[in-house]
Amino acid sequence: MTRTWVRELGGWVLAAAVSVIVAASVASSARADLLFRDGDSLIVAMLSRSLLAGDPLDWAMSSVLFVPETAVFTGLDVALPLDTNGLFAVSAVVNLLTLYGALRLVAGRQREGRAPVAWSLVALAAFGALAMTETSASRDALELASLQLTTTYYSATVVGVVLAIGIARRMLDGARLVPMSLALGAVALVSTLSNPLFAAWATVPLGAIAIASSLRAVTRRRMLTVLAALIGGTALGFAARIPFSAWIANTGAGYAQPDLWRESIGYYGDLLAARLSTPLDVVGLLLVFALIALAVVQTVRVDDPGSRFVAVAAWVVPLLVAVGAIALGTHAARYLQPLAFAPVLALVAMPGTLRMPAPLRRQAVVVAAVILLVGGGLSIPRLSDAANAPDADAACVTDWVEASARTGAGQFWTVRLPKLHLDDPSQLVQVDHQLNGYAWLVNRTDFDAETVSFLVEDAQTVEWELPIQAIPDEVLECGRYRILDFGETELPLGPQHS
Repeated sequence: MTRTWVRELGGWVLAAAVSVIVAASVASSARADLLFRDGDSLIVAMLSRSLLAGDPLDWAMSSVLFVPETAVFTGLDVALPLDTNGLFAVSAVVNLLTLYGALRLVAGRQREGRAPVAWSLVALAAFGALAMTETSASRDALELASLQLTTTYYSATVVGVVLAIGIARRMLDGARLVPMSLALGAVALVSTLSNPLFAAWATVPLGAIAIASSLRAVTRRRMLTVLAALIGGTALGFAARIPFSAWIANTGAGYAQPDLWRESIGYYGDLLAARLSTPLDVVGLLLVFALIALAVVQTVRVDDPGSRFVAVAAWVVPLLVAVGAIALGTHAARYLQPLAFAPVLALVAMPGTLRMPAPLRRQAVVVAAVILLVGGGLSIPRLSDAANAPDADAACVTDWVEASARTGAGQFWTVRLPKLHLDDPSQLVQVDHQLNGYAWLVNRTDFDAETVSFLVEDAQTVEWELPIQAIPDEVLECGRYRILDFGETELPLGPQHS
């Protein structure tokens, strides 16, 4: 095995250690709700389970189809003898590992005076450190790096954007244009098919950079090729969504409300203020600002087109995404994830070897490797404990539902977790407060039940307005849940909506 392959393999091993350390830290905080229990975060596991069970598929999805996420989760489910929470934990590590792979592509080839593997690890560690400063349970906090560990909040799109930047960098570094442009187009196609947000995070800002850079004759041909591959792949990705139109319950067009830009400024301003509420939050934001400042400095200092493209992307992508999110009047923190992952690209824009004596450099590498490997090993039990933490309340619901052998219902934020963990998820139907079928991130075949005989509720449940007069025969307490058992009374389900 050559020295290059040893170096690359060592990078992946250490990246795995970093990923385990970060995943264990996030899973041991209140952020674990997003990894294991959040209503939105469960869709990939639910879809994967349905695919493996051979169920009839009539899913009502959002504008996001989660194609790569579902493929990875299904592969893990087939390969590993783990329960759902164990798969969530492994998926968190895999998501960070794939991000490392994308960062390694961005860092460029190994050559004299360059240390792309080391700087890719530093970039992953910086991103992981940012994720470790995020400790709230809120799905809509300005805590964006930790979203990469979930199966749902656009982890594959993040990797797709970084891959696109990495391929573009290789094209500008002199790689063969035809195969690389095909690869870039394929990434854009699959990413857009799965999540049209790729166009806003990558095609528009990277296209703007390519157009501006093409004004220089020396890079014009390659920049225009990058632009064509991005636009062509994105267009094909949108076209590829057409066969899935029956699954797409919301195209996402309604999320754009430009007349609400003032409210959007206030909304994101409040999230920023909340993010500054603790010293750990301040450390996280200072890290982001330091990386953006580094990217701006590198934009001026670097002299080769590939390095400059990455450096510019590290600060232009988050800037344009933030401005665009406000201009469109959006109100969702997850749309701003480039503010977390793009700045770390500054660390791999020009991954030069540190100027220190070679023996001292080797010693530093060995010490860092030992620390990471030990830390990773010690973090495995911590991650396992977080994944296996008992949830007696949810178990109470699932045990009762399975023992009843009947079909019940609950509202979105209430019913998703126990529904996922049932042997037969169709025993719990997702409804609104008027008992109309709520066809959102769920298999519509559930609504074949037509009637239900019990309801599950919790603190998030909107007060019921039942279609018929009915009083529960019994109310069972399951911690944070309550089960309203109507016995022999059948409550009719109303029409579906999304």
